[in-house]
Amino acid sequence: MGHGGSVITELTVDHREVDSLFERIEAQPFGDKQRRKLADEVTIELVRHSVAEEMYLYPAVREYVEGGDGIADKELSDHAAVEKYLQELEGLDADDPQFDHLVAKLKLEVSEHVRDEEERLFPLLVAACTPEALDELGDKVRMAKKMAPTRPHPSAPDTPPGNKLLGPGVGLVDRARDLLTGRGKS
Repeated sequence: MGHGGSVITELTVDHREVDSLFERIEAQPFGDKQRRKLADEVTIELVRHSVAEEMYLYPAVREYVEGGDGIADKELSDHAAVEKYLQELEGLDADDPQFDHLVAKLKLEVSEHVRDEEERLFPLLVAACTPEALDELGDKVRMAKKMAPTRPHPSAPDTPPGNKLLGPGVGLVDRARDLLTGRGKS
């Protein structure tokens, strides 16, 4: 991920990429090892995306959008639910009976979160910020995704300053683990 443009464009393209990964998982036969690899890709993309939103998008929503605290808190709650499913899914093989069940629950949770962001949060942010501010947020989100963790860490802080201090270090460890194991490589 890393598409350029405003934060809205960046995150919307991320949403479509995750949708595509879910479709690719569903297209594979039950138990196929490719399903596990695709679930790892979904996890990597969702964690990176979520961390970047938590570092930059939600603080901007709190600052610029009327009622932004409540909106950001709801989105953080959505992230916590997604992260719980990702953590449960992480240790399962594709032929585990719980695998498909968790993928379906994860997809539903992510779809509802995406719909809420795209139909409610993004329009409010566009109305509250200049195009230049949205582009600057896009740059920050892209940078954050490069440094973000690639695995769920439910006990890690999800708001500044803790997430900005710990996220890059945790991300470095995750990327080193991924490199050693080949996780996330098709």
